[in-house]
Amino acid sequence: MNVQQHVRLLMQSYHRLLGRPLIDGVDEPSIEEVCNADFALVSHGTEPDPLFNFGNNLALTLFERRLEDFTQLPSRKSSGQTRDADRIRLLDEVARNGYIENYSGVRVSASGRKFEINNAVVWTVGDEHGVYRGQAAKISTWRYLD
Repeated sequence: MNVQQHVRLLMQSYHRLLGRPLIDGVDEPSIEEVCNADFALVSHGTEPDPLFNFGNNLALTLFERRLEDFTQLPSRKSSGQTRDADRIRLLDEVARNGYIENYSGVRVSASGRKFEINNAVVWTVGDEHGVYRGQAAKISTWRYLD
């Protein structure tokens, strides 16, 4: 799946589950609008230890990574801890309910810089046939902790 198809899948899954477009007021945003949005957008796949498979420009800035490096990172390592109980609870809740709109947590960039995300939307990514493709997150609010 190319980047354009993947972003379309993220947008369609978001709209299907939450009943609104990924970008407020824009029913069908372009790939450029999503990549340059004022929110961070990330997703991970279905591997046993899921790897990030997408990050828009703001996400890559927050995590201080190039896309090539970001897509080699297990998503669990974004918290900077080997086991993050809050993250595990989040993923379980998203798996049960399809999405959550009020996730908060601390993440860490490649250089070790910590940032707190608040009220993030995390949702299950599925195709039009209901096949599970992973999870995604829209991070609209964050603050650096240092």
